[in-house]
Amino acid sequence: MSISRGDLVPSVEGLADDFQKFCHANSGPLPLLYRSQPGEWKCSILTDNSDIRTDCPQYCTFQCGNFTGYKSDLLEYTKELEDMTTFYLGCSFAFEQAILKAGVPIRNVEQKRNVSMYKTSVPCREVGRFQCNMVVSMRPVPEGKLDAVAQATHPARDVHGAPVHIGHPGLIGIQDLSRPDYGDPVEPHQGDVPVFWACGVTGVEAVQGCKPPLAFTHSPGRMFITDCKRDESDPVLNTDPTETVQTFCISQNPLHYSVASAAAVQKIRALECHIGVDAGDQGIKALFIPDKLLKASLCLSHAASVLITTGFPTHFNQDPPEETDGPPGAIAMAAMLQALMKQVAIVTNRRALEINKKIIEGAVEQGILNTPVPLLSFQDDSQDSALRFLCHDGNPKTPRYDHLVAIEHAGRAADGNYNNMRKVNSKHMIDPIDTLFITANTIPGIMTTGIGGGGNEQGMGKVKEAMTKYMIHRDLVACDFGADFAIAAGVSNWGGYAVACALYILNCCPIHERYLQKAVGFPRHSEQDSWASALPTVTKEEKLLEILKKYGIGSGKTGNLGMEVNGPPFYDTHSTMIQQLAEITL
Repeated sequence: MSISRGDLVPSVEGLADDFQKFCHANSGPLPLLYRSQPGEWKCSILTDNSDIRTDCPQYCTFQCGNFTGYKSDLLEYTKELEDMTTFYLGCSFAFEQAILKAGVPIRNVEQKRNVSMYKTSVPCREVGRFQCNMVVSMRPVPEGKLDAVAQATHPARDVHGAPVHIGHPGLIGIQDLSRPDYGDPVEPHQGDVPVFWACGVTGVEAVQGCKPPLAFTHSPGRMFITDCKRDESDPVLNTDPTETVQTFCISQNPLHYSVASAAAVQKIRALECHIGVDAGDQGIKALFIPDKLLKASLCLSHAASVLITTGFPTHFNQDPPEETDGPPGAIAMAAMLQALMKQVAIVTNRRALEINKKIIEGAVEQGILNTPVPLLSFQDDSQDSALRFLCHDGNPKTPRYDHLVAIEHAGRAADGNYNNMRKVNSKHMIDPIDTLFITANTIPGIMTTGIGGGGNEQGMGKVKEAMTKYMIHRDLVACDFGADFAIAAGVSNWGGYAVACALYILNCCPIHERYLQKAVGFPRHSEQDSWASALPTVTKEEKLLEILKKYGIGSGKTGNLGMEVNGPPFYDTHSTMIQQLAEITL
C-alpha cells in the first residue's frame, strides 16, 4: 500500500467559488480532492488530526501575486487563515508506485532528485480572475514502456491520470528540459522518451495570476501527505478495450506520440482492412502497410490546418479529363475536418480551379459540406515558392499547414513523368503540387499522407518496391515520392471515407479526446452529433456523383458518365462499402 499526497492552494474566500470552478474546468492539472470551510485546519476526509498550517514541509507565500518567500509553517498567519479556504489537489507522486509495479523506471527517483516541472504554452480554461497556462511534470520513460506507463496512470484520475503529452517538449512550449521551472533537472537514459503529466503546480500559477492580497501554496515537490491508501498490489491486466491505453508514434521530426483506446484502435484497423478489398483486381494487397490509416488519422486529429489535393486526369480526349475517384474522398475528409473545427483547404491544378469550384459549390448546396472549402493553386516559379506557399513569410518555423493529404492525385514517377495505368504521360496537365509534398518533408512539423489504389498516386512511393515486385508492368508508373503515411485502398475514395470515419472514432474516444485537449476544459460530448452528421453516407455520395456527372466527370477506368467509380458501379459496390464503414464506425 502507498500513501497518496495532495497539493493545497489556500485562497481568500471571495475567490473560492471561482477557484473551485477553475479546478473542475481543468481537472487534469487540478484534480480537486477536498475544499475546506473558511478557517478549517483539518481535512478529516483525507487524514486524521491534520493541520494545514503545519503539515506541509514548506510553504510559499504570495502578496498581490508576488512571491514573498518560503515558510516552514503558517502559524503566524492563523488570524488571516480564518477567512481563507484550502483546496486539496491530487499529486502525481501518488501514482509512482503503480508506475514501478508496471516495470517502468522512475529516473528522478533513481537519481534522488525532485521531479522536473515546466510551464507550458497550453492555456487552462479561464474562470473569473483565474487564468494561466498549465504546468506539467516530466518523467523520461523507455520507449518500450510507453504503453505500460500510460496504462498504469490512466486509472489514477484523482492524481492527474494518464500523460497529456509524449514527445518533443517544444510542441507544448518547453524550450529546454535541462532548465525546469520547478523541481530538479533529470538525466534521461539513451532510448528514453519525455513523458509529461498535468501538474498541480498549475494552481500556483493560477493564484499568482489572480493576484489576491494574500495567498499560500505548498512549495513544489513538498506536499501535504494524507492517510489515504493507494492499492500497491500487482496491477491487474485491464481487459476492457475502452479503458486500455495504447500509444503510437505519429512523427519523428519533431518526436510526437498520440494515444487511443484499444477499442478505437480495433475499429480503425477494421476500417483499414475493409478498404483493402480489391474491387478492380489490381493486386492492391501488395501495397498494404499495417496501421498507416491509424497513424495518419491520429496525426490529422492533432492537426489544426490541413491541405488536401486531388485530381488525376485520365481521359485526355474528354473535357474535363478528371475522374470520379478522388474528389468524393477529398470532400468526405474536408467535411469531417470542418466539423472538427480545423482549417482545411484544397490545392489543385490551375486549369481545374473552375470545375472544382463548381463541385464544391454543389456540395455545399446539397448539404455535403457545411461551408465552401478554399481553393488554391500552386506554380513552382521560384526557388523558394514551395516554402513560401507552405509557411508564413517562407519561415519553416511557422508553417501554414500541419498536414498535407493527397488522394488520387497523379504522382511523379522516377522518369519525371506522371503516368496513368495505361502508361500515358499527363505531365502537361499536372501542376507541380508534388513539390509541396517533397518540400513539406523537409519542414519539421508538417506531415504528409498519400491515398491511392494503384501506386502511381502522389505520396505512394513507400509502396514502390512492393508495387514493382508484385504488380505486373507497374515499374514505369510507380510514384517515386513517399509520404509519411501511404494508405492503400481498393478505390481511393474509400481511403478518404475511412479517414473521415477514423477521425470520428478518435474524437469520440475519451482517452484520445482527453490527450488531444491536454486534460483541460470539458469533454466535447455535445459536439458528437455534428461530427456524426459529417460522416459519408450513401445519400451524400449519390448526390456528389450526380454533381460530377453534371460537369462531365466520368469513371477513370471507362470514362462513363454516371453512377460509376473506377469501373465498378456505385450500386452495390461503392454503396455497400459506405454502409459497411458506417457500421464499423457507429
